[in-house]
Amino acid sequence: MGQTSENRPVTHVCVGILAHVDAGKTTLSESLLYESGMISKPGRVDDQNAFLDTDALERARGITIFSKQAVIPYADKVITLLDTSGHVDFSAEMERALWVMDYAILVISGADGVQGHTRTLWRLLKRYNIPVFLFVNKMDQPAADRERLMAELKEQLDSGCVDFTYPQRKDWQEEVAVCDETLMERYLEDGDVTHRDICDLIAMRKVFPCFFGSALKMSGTKEFLHAISDYMYQSEPGEKFGARVYKIARDSQGNRLTYLKVTSGRLKVKDLLSEWEEKVNQIRIYSGEKYETVNEAESGTLCAVTGLSKTRPGEGLGMESDAELPVLEPVLTYEVELPQEMDAARMLPMLKELEEEEPELHVLWREETGTIQVKLMGEVQIEVLRRIIFDRYRVDVHFGTGQITYKETIANTVEGIGHFEPLRHYAEVHLRMEPGEPGSGMQFLADCSEDILDKNWQRLILTHLEEREHIGVLTGSPITDIRITVVSGRAHTKHTEGGDFRQATYRAVRQGLMQAETVLLEPYYSFRKYLHR
Repeated sequence: MGQTSENRPVTHVCVGILAHVDAGKTTLSESLLYESGMISKPGRVDDQNAFLDTDALERARGITIFSKQAVIPYADKVITLLDTSGHVDFSAEMERALWVMDYAILVISGADGVQGHTRTLWRLLKRYNIPVFLFVNKMDQPAADRERLMAELKEQLDSGCVDFTYPQRKDWQEEVAVCDETLMERYLEDGDVTHRDICDLIAMRKVFPCFFGSALKMSGTKEFLHAISDYMYQSEPGEKFGARVYKIARDSQGNRLTYLKVTSGRLKVKDLLSEWEEKVNQIRIYSGEKYETVNEAESGTLCAVTGLSKTRPGEGLGMESDAELPVLEPVLTYEVELPQEMDAARMLPMLKELEEEEPELHVLWREETGTIQVKLMGEVQIEVLRRIIFDRYRVDVHFGTGQITYKETIANTVEGIGHFEPLRHYAEVHLRMEPGEPGSGMQFLADCSEDILDKNWQRLILTHLEEREHIGVLTGSPITDIRITVVSGRAHTKHTEGGDFRQATYRAVRQGLMQAETVLLEPYYSFRKYLHR
């Protein structure tokens, strides 16, 4: 799959598809798969046979819950179509998929126009600097007015939105050229906009091609597929291996799957990955429910890997950096109500396993009350989570009333020191704790000489800092926006064990927080007054 018949390198491009719920995203995905020849007949959400809605819950509810991929070989490209959830309760899963997208398709309902969640998606696409193609769907409905919709896209999203349906229009090149000052000057001189110019402007997020049609009636979808294939290109990959993890899941046999995108170089079976140097046992290329195993994956490929037990969403492997912290997160905390026969200590590891797959759950054990808490986005996610827990573990849980999730941070720099030294045990940890930028989350660093503390112990302290959600001392809320740096520590050559540093690290964090000036953070929403036409 690395060369075309003309012996040209194949371009691997990951294209995410996003939408406000009920805009017709799944129907468009089916149409694109059909037009590419990947499926013989497009499925329907109503018929519960959509190619990418593979989970029984998705088919029963008629919504996309989990991000999934389909591989579309088309022309000289291999397009990985990454489907995401349009429901706001599963927007965290959607945001994680943004970490690996090269381009995005934003589906907008022609009957409804730009909606609230559409604007949220647009802001996220801007934050992650992802080029966007827009498909205005349901143009067969009476309320859909092309000119009014085009004006709305320019006004509410970006003035660079350009109608690409009829590129032979007389004024079309000028409309594209006006999106870039340098190109406009050249256009005024020679009156021409090249294909490469258009590709560059799209990649630089200066032009956002807009297409109109009806995915259900296959109107405009073939032209749309051809256009996105024609205008996309893959950035030049490096030689050294790099990859980014965007999802953790488990297959029907319980195997842990690390979904990642190879961003540079190549990944091969039996390669050692992550700081834990775990071996890649299998590389799977998924398309819908099915997958094929390959011996190696080249740059641009999305794949699922077995054999890795400690990877996490957002982690950069090889030369790749970690992803930015997600913007979207729950603001309500729920207590997990267990049946009488289930002990909380037995339930906690099960929920921690689910937290690997859904990090926004933030599973928290409250020692003082002996209860488990999770963070959730809304009622639909609660229903889905209950079903997943029952199907996987045969435990029928309930959730209490949602409580507002507060957070705490600090306003000054302090040093926290933690000791753990019972008989035949010893560990000492010194941490510098500084206020971070709002929205920066927790950052963990090391600035300690190896002459003072061995590198392995420093790495272990960082692991213990990252492995749990630390609680503030004012209201018992999680802490955030703090930069914690390991500056010193001590170990005993004979009596120190790994668990000693866990206790010393936790004590150092708490001792530092006790000295700091605490700030209570309250969640808030921004509202926009919008009169529906």
